[in-house]
Amino acid sequence: MADPSSYRPKPGQIPDSPGVYRFRDEHRRVIYVGKAKSLRQRLANYFQDVASLHPRTATMVTTAASVEWTVVSTEVEALQLEYSWIKEYDPRFNVKYRDDKSYPSLAVTMNEQYPRVQVMRGPKKKGVRYFGPYGHAWAIRETVDLMLRVFPVRTCSAGVFKRSAQIGRPCLLGYIGKCSAPCVGRVTPEEHRELAEDFCDFMAGRTGTYLSRLEQRMQEAAEEMEYEKAARLRDDIGALRRAMEKNAVVLADATDADLIAVAEDELEAAVQIFHVRGGRVRGQRGWVTDKVEAVDTAGLVEHALQQLYGEEKGEAVPKEVLVPALPEDTPALSQWLAERRGAQVSLRVPQRGDKKSLMETVHRNAQQSLALHKTKRASDLTTRSRALEEIAEALELDSAPLRIECFDISHLQGDDVVASMVVFEDGLARKSEYRRFQIKSFEGQDDVRSMHEVVSRRFRRYLQEKLKTGEWSPEEGEDPLAEDDGRPKRFAYPPQLVVVDGGQPQVAAAKRALEELGVDDVAVCGLAKRLEEVWLPGEDDPVVLPRTSEGLYLLQRVRDEAHRFAIQYQRSKRGKRLKSGPLDEVPGLGESRKQALLKHFGSVKKLRQATIDQICEVPGIGRKTAETLAAALAGAVPAGPAVNTATGEIIEDETPAHAGTSFERGTGQ
Repeated sequence: MADPSSYRPKPGQIPDSPGVYRFRDEHRRVIYVGKAKSLRQRLANYFQDVASLHPRTATMVTTAASVEWTVVSTEVEALQLEYSWIKEYDPRFNVKYRDDKSYPSLAVTMNEQYPRVQVMRGPKKKGVRYFGPYGHAWAIRETVDLMLRVFPVRTCSAGVFKRSAQIGRPCLLGYIGKCSAPCVGRVTPEEHRELAEDFCDFMAGRTGTYLSRLEQRMQEAAEEMEYEKAARLRDDIGALRRAMEKNAVVLADATDADLIAVAEDELEAAVQIFHVRGGRVRGQRGWVTDKVEAVDTAGLVEHALQQLYGEEKGEAVPKEVLVPALPEDTPALSQWLAERRGAQVSLRVPQRGDKKSLMETVHRNAQQSLALHKTKRASDLTTRSRALEEIAEALELDSAPLRIECFDISHLQGDDVVASMVVFEDGLARKSEYRRFQIKSFEGQDDVRSMHEVVSRRFRRYLQEKLKTGEWSPEEGEDPLAEDDGRPKRFAYPPQLVVVDGGQPQVAAAKRALEELGVDDVAVCGLAKRLEEVWLPGEDDPVVLPRTSEGLYLLQRVRDEAHRFAIQYQRSKRGKRLKSGPLDEVPGLGESRKQALLKHFGSVKKLRQATIDQICEVPGIGRKTAETLAAALAGAVPAGPAVNTATGEIIEDETPAHAGTSFERGTGQ
């Protein structure tokens, strides 16, 4: 790897003006392209101490061997040149979106003498009008089938068209009225082109005017008693309305907008776009990308805009583009989009109303797309096998870790401290083996001590199941087999690898817990979230897996799952604590009976003042439950002297009742 200082430009050599820069490797290949308002300020950021750079940026500058730049006059020119160079050089460290599927579009070949309506995939061609893209080709064909009744445009291939012209007979569509049959001269080229243009106008969202014109013609035909013509026009209107119903109405009729949403994690991002024309969703598409450069949501949006509109002109660029975050160079991007459209383009973040609600829908689609992409990768057996082999090689394990357990700690400023344990077997999640813990040995915030406690409890249970000798006795007051549901759980299967969410301190704590228990056949590592580094016990430097490593992807997925499971448990505990009341402390009192008590007495205060006989009047409350309830509200046990069972009165105590703290048992004691 090269030292960035070896090719750093001399002070004052870099101009303080807008421009585009390129990093090249030792073979003169362009590996990164970027733009800047000030080349001097931007490039200076790359030549800081490598340790202070983002790891992806550090990898790029150490891979590069030279840097060069081109000065431009405006930020818009910089944006255009950056897009052109990324397309030309395909740099390895730039974000490049790839379609997660080849979306079909409805195309009208206006560049031909007799325009043709067809389904097209792949790169766009000059002179062809495109609509969509659509999720499925059959959706396009259903729409076209309805619209050909009103706009009988040619749909046949060049071979079929030529054959029909030679024999002087149209194809079947010509006979049933779904083609104007220009092949045999039923319409002139000009008339057929006019039909194609009307078809395009209708697909572009200009539906209201055309439907009004048809309705007027239908009424005129009816007044002139041309009932067959009126009936045909009525059926045409119905066909067009059915075609319109296939696209949901989401915004006002005159709204033309593209909505772009981004779902991302540390390594990948998914982009979803909804194309709204005439207030209806006319198309949808999505991309997935690897985050090979240090980029935030705004940067991802900028790259998406470049790829989405870089080859578009005219009405293909909508009046309004709605995004989740505004890029840094919003004015330049807006001007660039306006130049491509030939009119003003609004680039903004929706704040309220229908557009914000629709943006939330687009974002959910992006999240599902990212999850589906990850599932497909995870379900690939070859990929999973390679990931396990890469982990074994990187951590110098004797064999692939077929069972991986990951631990994570979660709390809210030291309150409700919990932990999670997730299990992956053969690279796939085993949710039935997941466990969750409450931290019991201390209170407050200490992730290192918490990690030590959790790993100790998990492997103490493993040794109990394995040895059955009583050597691993439970802690004082702790029943190792008791669980929330009253059934014993087993930790009988040891992992080959323990992963902790954290760096050196957490890894050292987990390793110390294993050594204290005498467990020496389980490997330990940690995955630090900020830099995605793998830490090993006793090592001063982390193991850095390659960016394209499937092993790194699997470790990250395991870590993220543990994080999700821990946060879910912590939030549920916090919610229960915030909602808890005196009745929650009464054993055997369910939600229905609590509601019945509150409905009968009106408040807990009045319930506390009631006698046992009065409590028994509530449907579903027996005397034993009433005694237990009265004792609990009085702050004493049922058999204690705080309740006079002869009279049913609660005896007031001089001293305040002890407010004990309840501890919910975790499922991984």
